Amino acid sequence: MKRWVGLLASFATSIAMNGAFAQGSLRIGMVAGFSGPVAGIVRESAEGARLYFDAVNAQGGIRGQNIEFLTQDDKYNPATAAAAAKSLASQGVLALMLSRGTGPTEAMLPVLKENKLPLIAPATGAISLREPAQPWVYHLRASYQKEAERAVKHLVGIGVKRITIVQVNDPFGNDAGKGAIKGLDDLKLRALSNLRFDRNKPDLAPTMQAIARANIEAVVLIGPAYAVVEGVNALRAAGSTAHVATLSNNASSEFVKALGDNARGIVVTQLFPYERSTANPLVREALGLAKAAGHGELTPAQLEGFAAAKLVVETLKRAAGKDINRDAFAKALEGSRIDLGGLQVNYTEKEHNGLEFTDVSIVGPDGKFWR
Repeated sequence: MKRWVGLLASFATSIAMNGAFAQGSLRIGMVAGFSGPVAGIVRESAEGARLYFDAVNAQGGIRGQNIEFLTQDDKYNPATAAAAAKSLASQGVLALMLSRGTGPTEAMLPVLKENKLPLIAPATGAISLREPAQPWVYHLRASYQKEAERAVKHLVGIGVKRITIVQVNDPFGNDAGKGAIKGLDDLKLRALSNLRFDRNKPDLAPTMQAIARANIEAVVLIGPAYAVVEGVNALRAAGSTAHVATLSNNASSEFVKALGDNARGIVVTQLFPYERSTANPLVREALGLAKAAGHGELTPAQLEGFAAAKLVVETLKRAAGKDINRDAFAKALEGSRIDLGGLQVNYTEKEHNGLEFTDVSIVGPDGKFWR
């Protein structure tokens, strides 16, 4: 009897690791900070993913199977992220998607390896997750360094020369800061200063007062939303009208609301086409489905979630065999070239970087991201 119990347990574990638990549905998981400091942008990206999954299910799903979108809150905590990823793996998800942040994503790597579980479109641009390529991680967005470089080149392009970099003193800030420095180097310029602050206690008022006194023309402000909001408000309170540029981790409506009147004119890098441009096929499709669902507009984070969901669906369609499992899903990604609607995503065995698209937006007087 004990032998049969052991065999059944082993069989159940094998099924879970191959992602074949769900009968009649294809399970896709998302582990991210639905509460905590990144909750606003996480919820928006999940809304965008669900918009596309719901549309696919309404058309009959994939080979008659609906997509079941399972989410768990990691509270932006690496240990919680690893536990949540393990939980979803045991529930037979075929893949995870849209993790948020470098720390939580890195904490999931052992779980991905152990369960042979692909992670699609993590919302992190960390070089540590790209070089060398992580075998189970498939990026969609460009790196932090690429977008920081784009922000700097935009500022110089509008005539700004006196630039300082203010970055959170952690792996994210250090990574993105290298991109900002490279952007200046390419243009034969140097930052007037490169300042760092603590993630947990930014205390940016003294820094911003010093920047205002130095008559700095622009600040590249790299950090989590709450710190950037504190920094911008302190800069304006100090009387400075310097341009402020930040990265796409702050491209959410919640970030704009938190800034209030100080949001206008803030430059925010973007990693997907303009969410209101119907000239782009991906955006046109997303806007059409959003309106059909009773939503008037999209945010950048919703568009990222929509694009990630479309990548998942296109991969499911390509997965070989009658039964779709994790192995088939991963094999369908390797060496693939997938058109998401004006955006070509290509993966090879040695490179999982996805897109290199970068752009900038400016928060307009209406609180929307203008391009």
